[in-house]
Amino acid sequence: ERQLKTHFGAATLEGFGDFSAPEISAAGAMLDYLELTQAGHPVALSPPRQRASSGFMSIDPATRQSLEIERTQTGSRKGSLLSVIDRTLTGPGARLLAERLNRPLVDVRSIQNRLDAVDYFTNQRERREHIRERLKQSGDAARAYSRIALGRGGPRDVTLIAGTLLQGERINSVFAKAEPEGLPENLTDVLDRLSLAAKPKLAAVVRDIQNAFRQDPPLMARDGGFIATGWAPELDAILQLRDDSRKIIAGLQADYAQQTGVASLKIKHNNVLGYFIEVTPKHGDALLTGPHKDGFIHRQTLVSGIRFTTTELADLDAKISSAADKALALELSIFDGFVERIVKEGHDIRACAAGLAEIDIMCAGAEWAEDAQAVRPRVDDSTRFEIEGGRHPVVETALQKDGAQPFTANDCALDATGKSANRLTLITGPNMAGKSTYLRQNALMFILAQAGYFVPARKAHIGAADALFSRVGASDDLSKGRSTFMTEMVETAAILNRATARTFVILDEIGRGTSTFDGLSIAWASAEHLYEINRCRALFATHYHELTTLIENLDAAGNACLRAKEWEGNLVFLHDVTPGAADKSYGIQVAKLAGLPDAAIVRAKDVLTRLESDADTAEDKLGGLPLFSAPPAQMTSRPSAIDKAIADLDVDDLSPRSALDLLYELKSLSRRLEGKNS
Repeated sequence: ERQLKTHFGAATLEGFGDFSAPEISAAGAMLDYLELTQAGHPVALSPPRQRASSGFMSIDPATRQSLEIERTQTGSRKGSLLSVIDRTLTGPGARLLAERLNRPLVDVRSIQNRLDAVDYFTNQRERREHIRERLKQSGDAARAYSRIALGRGGPRDVTLIAGTLLQGERINSVFAKAEPEGLPENLTDVLDRLSLAAKPKLAAVVRDIQNAFRQDPPLMARDGGFIATGWAPELDAILQLRDDSRKIIAGLQADYAQQTGVASLKIKHNNVLGYFIEVTPKHGDALLTGPHKDGFIHRQTLVSGIRFTTTELADLDAKISSAADKALALELSIFDGFVERIVKEGHDIRACAAGLAEIDIMCAGAEWAEDAQAVRPRVDDSTRFEIEGGRHPVVETALQKDGAQPFTANDCALDATGKSANRLTLITGPNMAGKSTYLRQNALMFILAQAGYFVPARKAHIGAADALFSRVGASDDLSKGRSTFMTEMVETAAILNRATARTFVILDEIGRGTSTFDGLSIAWASAEHLYEINRCRALFATHYHELTTLIENLDAAGNACLRAKEWEGNLVFLHDVTPGAADKSYGIQVAKLAGLPDAAIVRAKDVLTRLESDADTAEDKLGGLPLFSAPPAQMTSRPSAIDKAIADLDVDDLSPRSALDLLYELKSLSRRLEGKNS
C-alpha cells in the first residue's frame, strides 16, 4: 500500500476506490514487478480502478475450453468463435472483442445499449463503410502511447498517435449532421471521446505533430531526419550548412581535378577518415612527389587507390560533422518535447483509442450480422430461452467453406419457471447426429447476445444468464492425477453446486466413464438435481434411454432427439431436432461407418441381439457367450473345373448339338469332383 501511495503521490488510496486488502496486495506486487523490469525507467500507470465482477457472466475454464470461445481445444485461434465472427480492422478492436466474448454482460440495459449500436450500423451501411475506411488508416494508438510513456517509443509512434487521433476526429465529423437523439447512447459517448474540439490541448499536440514531423519517419529517434523543414529555424540553418557544404565539396573536387590534371580524382567519405581525396595508383606519384606534394597530405595507400586530404578539406569535414551532430541533438530535443506533451495528454489519448476500438466493434458486429444473416436477440430479465432456426456459427462457416450441404437450423425452448417451456430437455440420438453441436450452439447464443452481438437464428428471446456451464467432451488431467471420469465428476460437481435459477447448463453423456449402472445412476441423479434443486435452464444429452422415462414423469421437462434413418443398410443423419425420445442409439451403425472390421460388427450385432432379447438375464447370457465367438471371416474358394469350363464358353457360337455334348461333359466333371471330395 505504501508503494502505491508513493507512486501515485496520494496520502490515501480511498480516492481511487474502496479496495480490499487482496486487491491492494495484487496491485502493489504488479507495480513492484514493473519497476523491477523497466530497469530504472519510470513506470507509467493509470490510477487503479475497481472492476466489479458481478456485472459479468460467470464462465469457468472448463466451459471456455469446451465452447472454444477464443481458442480451440488444440490451442489454435482458427476454428474458434472469435475467429469466425471477428470483422474488426484495428488491433485495439480485436482485443476488445476478445475481452467482451470472454466477459459477457449481465445487466440488461448495458446489453441493450451495445445491441442498439450494432443495430444502428446494420441499418446505416454507407456510413458504416465510410467509418471502416477511416479505421483502416488508423493505428494502435494505445500501444504506441505505452511505448512512448515507457521511454521506448520513436518518431513513428508519435506520428501514429497523431494520425490515429486525426482519423477519430474525421469519424466524428461523419455524424456532424446527424441528430443526437437518433444516435444510440453508446455511440454518442464514443463520439464525445473521439472529438478533438472539446480537447484543445490534445488538438494542439496533434496539429503540431502533423506540422513538425516528416512523412514516414524512422523507427528510432537516434536515426534523425524526422523533423520537417520549417518547424525549427535553428535546425533548418544547421541542415542548410550541411547541404551547402556538400555543394562546396563538389566544387572542390572539380577544382582539385583541374589543378592536378587528374580527371579521375574523387572526393569520398567514410566513417573512419571522413572526407578524403582518392586517385588511382597511376596518378598517386604525381601528388606525392610532384609540384602538388605540399598541398596534398597523404592519408592511406590501397591496392585500388591512394587517398589524400588537404587543410581546406579537413576544416570543411569538421564543420559538416559538427553540423550533423548538432542537427541530431536538436532533433532529439524536439522529440523529447513532444514526448512530454503526449504523456501529459495520456488520459485523453487512451480515451480516444478506446473509443476507436468500440466503434470498430460496433461496425464489425453489424458487418458480421449481415454476412451471417444474424438477428438482434430480445434480451430481458426473464428466465426464458426461445430460439427459432438457431445455427452454430463455427460449424456453419466450416460447411460453407467446404461447399457442403447447408447447416440444419434447429429450434430450442426453455424456461426456468416451467411456464412457457420445459426447464430441462433430455437430448437423445445416435453419435454423429449432432447432439454436442446442438448443445454448444445454444450456449453460444448466450455469449453472443450478452456480449452485445446479434445471434445466428431467425428469432431469439434470451433471458440473461448469470453463469454458463458446459460439461461436454472427455479428457484426463494427468498434472492433477485425475482420470477422465474423475475430471468429468469434478466438473459436474462444480455445476450442481454453483448453478442458480438464472444459469444455463449443457451436459453431454454424464456417467459414461464407469460401469453401466453406476453411470446411469449418476446421470439420473444429476438430472434430478438440476431439475429439483438448481431449477435452471438445462440441456442434457445422454445415451441412457432409461432416463427418458424419468423425464416423462416430470412436469417441466421433456424429451427431444436428433433423427437418423437407416437406408439400404446405411445410416443417414438428418441433424434435425424433434420432440420425443430416440428409438435407439445406432451405435453399431456408427462403428461400421468408422471402419470396424466386419467380424467385429457381426459379433457386436450378435451380442446386442442377445442383450435385447431379455434385459433381466443379460448378464447370464453374456457369460454364456464364448469370448470373441464371432463367425470366421469368409474365405474365397478357387474356381473348379466346371467354373472354368463355363467361363471359357462362347454361347454365341454354340450349336444345339454342341450344347447337348457340353451338358454331358459338365455332368461327367461334376461326378468326378464329387468322388474326389468324398
